[in-house]
Amino acid sequence: MKLLLVEDNPLLVTELAKQLKQAGYITDTTGSAQEADYMINESQYDCVILDIGLPDGNGLELLSKWRKQERNVPVIMLTARSQWHEKVEGFNAGADDYLGKPFHTEELLARIAALITRASGRTNNLTKQLSYGGVVLDEAEQKVTVNQQTYELTAMEYKLLRVFLTSPKKLLSKAQLADKLYQFDDEKESNVVEVYVTHLRKKLGKTAIETRRGQGYIFHGLQQ
Repeated sequence: MKLLLVEDNPLLVTELAKQLKQAGYITDTTGSAQEADYMINESQYDCVILDIGLPDGNGLELLSKWRKQERNVPVIMLTARSQWHEKVEGFNAGADDYLGKPFHTEELLARIAALITRASGRTNNLTKQLSYGGVVLDEAEQKVTVNQQTYELTAMEYKLLRVFLTSPKKLLSKAQLADKLYQFDDEKESNVVEVYVTHLRKKLGKTAIETRRGQGYIFHGLQQ
């Protein structure tokens, strides 16, 4: 899963980015409203954490612009403003959730997980598991169980499988998949998706992930 953190406090960004990475999220960061607007046009995010007070713009105005453009990515407003009417302004602008500063990172992580879960069409997942077609991913332990056999996953295998499990039966291009595996400015290896699809097939079975030549991949799980 890929997040965009828009926050101009460098200390907060450093700490949050570290903890979000530990939780298994690819996280792009910026302290600029203008740069955030550019990044959301160039990459696909599963959730945005957006501060209201930015040096070059207002987070509420930026969010309102995105909603008018029909960008439906879940957005959590992160701000020191805690008056009820300010929260109403945030929700009216299109925010999905609102978290006031200071806050506990554990609460932010729980809110992110809940928003992504709902956005994917699933119900709240108290067991921290994703499953489809006989493939069960333990998000807490980063392990996958197939036919009662459990396998450890590398960080990249885990990220790729989580993308597949949240979009089963959907055709995903190599570019879409690679975008979910890297941060915005990372140099993307040309064959990284093929390599890790091959790794996953060794654990899930050859038919779990279908290749559409020239188009991308479709995740079927064990049941087709």
